[in-house]
Amino acid sequence: MSTKKEKSFFEKEFSRREMLKTAGIGSAGMILGATGFSGILTAFGETPFVDDNQESRNKVNFYGKHQSGILTKNPEHAYFVSLNCTAKSKAELKEMFQLWTRYSVKLMNGQMVEPDSANKLLPAPDTGEAVGLDASHLTLTFGVGPSLFEKKELGLEHMKPEELNDLPHFPKDQLDPRYVGGDICIQACADDPQVAFHAVRNLIRAARGLVTMRWSQTGFNSYGMKDKEKMTPRNLFAFKDGTGNPNVNDPKEMDDVVWVQPGESKSWMTGGSYLAFRRIQMHLETWDRTALREQEATFGRHRDTGAPIGKSDEFSEMEIERKENGKSVVPENSHVFLARQVKDRMLRRSFSYSDGINSDTGSFDAGLLFISFQKNPQQFINIQNSFGRMDKLNEYITHRGSALFACFPGVKKGSYLGAGLFD
Repeated sequence: MSTKKEKSFFEKEFSRREMLKTAGIGSAGMILGATGFSGILTAFGETPFVDDNQESRNKVNFYGKHQSGILTKNPEHAYFVSLNCTAKSKAELKEMFQLWTRYSVKLMNGQMVEPDSANKLLPAPDTGEAVGLDASHLTLTFGVGPSLFEKKELGLEHMKPEELNDLPHFPKDQLDPRYVGGDICIQACADDPQVAFHAVRNLIRAARGLVTMRWSQTGFNSYGMKDKEKMTPRNLFAFKDGTGNPNVNDPKEMDDVVWVQPGESKSWMTGGSYLAFRRIQMHLETWDRTALREQEATFGRHRDTGAPIGKSDEFSEMEIERKENGKSVVPENSHVFLARQVKDRMLRRSFSYSDGINSDTGSFDAGLLFISFQKNPQQFINIQNSFGRMDKLNEYITHRGSALFACFPGVKKGSYLGAGLFD
């Protein structure tokens, strides 16, 4: 094809694959060759490095000590996907994360993963639905599940952290296998739901042949404004969600609660965190028939203000030992009371979801996409166990999905996602 326009990545890659096939090397997927994506680029005199573009509108940086999307404030839309890994070797898995690093920076810059091809007989290199939209504060967070380390072909058994195991069965669990587990997760958060979806779609498309989708879930948050500051979002029960979170602006508190410190896990997890996922169905019709006073007693907070029962300010200290006339002011079977009995803390990053109508009951299929980050999964396990069968909230919810992932530390410039796994 005679043109002066520079060839796109897909055109170059197509030519490389054809040349490699001629040489008898073959390929392992749509984009990732068996000889290695990064190796191919190096062989052709190119570099896969892409930097954060500080001129991008509504931009969150990709590179740093920690991954984005964990401490990032006020996420509005989420697209969460769990993947099965079908890579046949550690080398293929490594090259996939290297490619995802390059593409993630571009996506968080608000750019296409590759420029359009001049050859319209080839598929477009970017699916295109985010063209004309800015970065929308897109964050991408990656993690790996315990099952990844059980794949002998990857040779990663010795890298599995002792604390990375499937979450135990909790009282009142009624898990749907369609929303359980996974080898790899991607959490995309953005101001625009289409930007989040576009990011996940293009990452999975680029890794075709190395991953397949296991399950996915979208979520949303809405924020009221007060004195030009975003307020704590409300869940679908109309109660504020996340009031008691630790302070993400306090590095020491984050080190104590969220970030794995040296010697606390496998070395590759230092600076990372553990993500606990729960898909919680809310029985809205039952809730809607419940008196407001009973609803407040269920949570242990006033609905309108978010304040602990007996107080007026959302951020007032929860005094679970306070009694009046011999009875606890905050009901002892309330959700917050039971949670506060445990010394462990975690960082909640929850979203509401609505997935239409349950065909069996004719009720809303809606609820809470619960995500928490903690330096050790036992923090979440201890809090969840504290609810047991006493939690009054159990009357109105059912846990349908469950997963645990180890989220990598941040990426230094010149490195790539999960690099410590492959040292």
